Amino acid sequence: MIVQYNFPTTIRFGVGAINELPAYLQQNGLNKPLVVTDSTVAALPFFKTIISDLQKKNISPVVFHNIHKNPVKSDVYKGTEQWDDTARDCIIGIGGGAAIDVARAIALRINHREDLFVYDDLIGGDIYVTNEVPPFITIPTTSGTGSEVGRSAIIADDITHQKKILFSPKLMAKIVFADPMLTMDLPAFITAATGMDALTHNMEAFLAKNPHPLCDGIALEGISLIKDAITKATNNPDIESRSKMLMASMMGAIAFQKGLGVVHSLAHPLSSLLDTHHGLANAVNIPYGMQFNIAGFEDKFRRIARTLELKEETGEAVVRYLFDLNSSINIPHRLQEIGVKQEHLDTLADLAFADFAHPNNPKPVSRENFRSLYQSAL
Repeated sequence: MIVQYNFPTTIRFGVGAINELPAYLQQNGLNKPLVVTDSTVAALPFFKTIISDLQKKNISPVVFHNIHKNPVKSDVYKGTEQWDDTARDCIIGIGGGAAIDVARAIALRINHREDLFVYDDLIGGDIYVTNEVPPFITIPTTSGTGSEVGRSAIIADDITHQKKILFSPKLMAKIVFADPMLTMDLPAFITAATGMDALTHNMEAFLAKNPHPLCDGIALEGISLIKDAITKATNNPDIESRSKMLMASMMGAIAFQKGLGVVHSLAHPLSSLLDTHHGLANAVNIPYGMQFNIAGFEDKFRRIARTLELKEETGEAVVRYLFDLNSSINIPHRLQEIGVKQEHLDTLADLAFADFAHPNNPKPVSRENFRSLYQSAL
């Protein structure tokens, strides 16, 4: 059954939701979409079916898939050039967080042609997002970032690799087609890494210091769904487990408007410096980041433990659960297993301390704390 949620954008959720895309475009007078995805998704059978179904309805898509797995500004500029050269009328982002972030950033750039990073939210650039954006539609194929329901895009500088946040309510998709069937063929590694990304979003949002009871409730339900589904979705997937993960991913992205924390600040430098998959970086770091946060926030961890249905309702039990969960889905416990070396730690600590996520952590994180956490995880 396909159901509709409006929170806050329109979400069409369920098996077969993707089949509604051509009719939606026709009903809104759109027939020249720029379809933004990554090169992996572009080669998959389901993507070719989506394009074929559009063409059968006299819709003329142009595909842009020349993006990095950790998106950079030049990706956005190249996509904008393709929009200009082919006179498109809407943008469809299909894929995981990277593809949808690039699609969203292109949507911003269409009518905002200053240097892209003028609009960086971290320096107040959101106030310059004053023009309209073209119709923007999102279709997730992973259960991780939840970018499909977001209002921001994270894009890195090509040279410095520093990540910038492009943000505006105008950048929210007009509609999301969330079809769990599109996630069924994901490899186990991607399912595991993106699933742990979603868990990190929910846990960090719940712990983030900004008060937001609505997000707290959403985050706890997201944690519960992932607890029920991630191992099966990774090792023996079915529609139920994939559906729960897709929903939990969107819930995490809604919840983290409250903020993120230390784990994301540990993870982001691994992606920018070593090109580590973002979900994998979060997955390896989350037990260590959660251990750091326990003292002083025992009540919060008690609620997380209760949601996870752990016998011991303590922060230490949550950390043990995270290590065990990583083992069950073949995620390594140590940074050295994903290419981090001792000589990287000082640079990583500098980048982590400069990161935008940890100011919302429930407790302050110093540069020395980051260095120590990396050393513990190495």
